[in-house]
Amino acid sequence: MDLIKTPLDGLIIIKPDVFEDERGYFFESFNQEKLLAAGLDLHFVQDNESMSKKGVVRGLHFQAPPNDQGKLVRVMRGSVLDVAVDIRKGSPTYGKCEPVILTGKNKWMFWIPSGFAHGFATLEDDTVFFYKCTNVYNKASEGSIRWDDPDLNINWGIKDPVISGKDMVSPAFREFVSPF
Repeated sequence: MDLIKTPLDGLIIIKPDVFEDERGYFFESFNQEKLLAAGLDLHFVQDNESMSKKGVVRGLHFQAPPNDQGKLVRVMRGSVLDVAVDIRKGSPTYGKCEPVILTGKNKWMFWIPSGFAHGFATLEDDTVFFYKCTNVYNKASEGSIRWDDPDLNINWGIKDPVISGKDMVSPAFREFVSPF
């Protein structure tokens, strides 16, 4: 398992060791001891899964303290452009984005700690997205930032994305007051 730090402090790409043979493949999608040895003391309490058609953008979402969540995300089938945005006040990378391509084939995972907004765009039909969370969902704590915010300038790579009604009315980044 390789852990690759990104330019945004705290975000880590995890590349598992995948063992393939004529039968198929095997890999550890989570190993607490290995992550702890790398300095990640993670305790998960909820797993989530979504399936999306090609061209869907979900996000940018977060949960505010004290119900904030860290997320370990991966794609089980299909592919996404996954994006995390630093929303930690005082961070030298506040407002910066980190994109990564996650696919069912590369089996990479992305650790997104508390203090980041998160979203993804599906690049294939029937993409299955899975994530482990460090806190349970709390509707009163959910927050969002507009997915197509001009200040964030995220290139989702999709011409006419499918967006939820909730995500269409998310506030702009310049109007956003971070709870972190």
